[in-house]
Amino acid sequence: MGVRNFFDRIEPNFTPGGKYERFFTLYEMVESFLYTPKTVTAAAPGLQVNTAIEAFGASGWRASIIDFFGIGFNAANPLANMMHGLLYFIPIYLTTLVAGGLWEVVFATIRRHEVNEGFLVTSMLYALIMPPDVPLWQVALGISFGVVIGKEVFGGTGKNFLNPALTGRAFLYFAYPAQMSGDTIWTPVDGFSGATALAVSASDGYQQLAANGMTWMDSFFGTVQGSIGETSTLACLIGLAFLLLTKIANWRLVVGCLGGMIGFSLLLNLIGSDTNPMFAMPWYWHLVVGGYAFGLSFMVTEPVSASHTNMGRYIYGALIGVMVVMIRVINPAFPEGMMRAILFGNVFAPLIDHFVVQANIKRRAKRYA
Repeated sequence: MGVRNFFDRIEPNFTPGGKYERFFTLYEMVESFLYTPKTVTAAAPGLQVNTAIEAFGASGWRASIIDFFGIGFNAANPLANMMHGLLYFIPIYLTTLVAGGLWEVVFATIRRHEVNEGFLVTSMLYALIMPPDVPLWQVALGISFGVVIGKEVFGGTGKNFLNPALTGRAFLYFAYPAQMSGDTIWTPVDGFSGATALAVSASDGYQQLAANGMTWMDSFFGTVQGSIGETSTLACLIGLAFLLLTKIANWRLVVGCLGGMIGFSLLLNLIGSDTNPMFAMPWYWHLVVGGYAFGLSFMVTEPVSASHTNMGRYIYGALIGVMVVMIRVINPAFPEGMMRAILFGNVFAPLIDHFVVQANIKRRAKRYA
């Protein structure tokens, strides 16, 4: 905590008006490498924004469109919430389609094959894990990195070992850490900001979430702030049910990820900590806060970058489930951990399959010896 306090103490020297203002980029690079800000501005489109507008007012081109069509900003009106949310989502999604689609066409032309429809899935997932007020040039930059570096350099769809959508999001997170984890980027309404559920839990314990206006049911249904697609656990689980029923997703990945998360959470609950309140967070809170539900439903189950053997799928899912809790609880620099846990699992998926296959070969060799 001494290092954290040191950075907090010297920060005014690097902010606008400070004597070392011109070195703010250097300060931010070092500080963001070591720590994620404890509080972020975290308003999401739709219901949360309309609720905030009732207190702070509205401005900008979105407000002009809403006023022009007479939709209004009534937070109790589902149509008004949906239309306002669409005005944040559509520009992000169209930018993703144009920028990412351009790279798909370029590589398809060079390799002389058709454009793979898998990019439509990547584009949708990428747009849903973006903060609602992200600059569109960052959207284009992130999806470009995800498509080119996360997929095409390995041969394209079906040959990539990293999830392209998460690769693009991770690139933006580390390239622009202050914006992607806080500051003003998540705030569609001027003057409205607040701490995330994970940040509150890390500093004061999950028991204080209710005092900050966040109940478990709020997090489950999605009446809380967050990235576009991660706020509603219920919506994520409905999507997961569809993927499982249509057999697009493999249930072993889900079982492994849930088992790893629940098991490691219970272990940390049992161990406890006098200095780290996150040890006490129960598994059912881990399920509904942050990006766990979205990652479980749509990222862990992504078939290309996951393990391909049945036993490997259990291990791969469990590894992600353990890692997300480990990052959230034990690593004080990063309140959220799902993105990093899944990318970590992506890297180890081929190795997991290798050892599973080798174990099967040895077992059969002994059986028929």
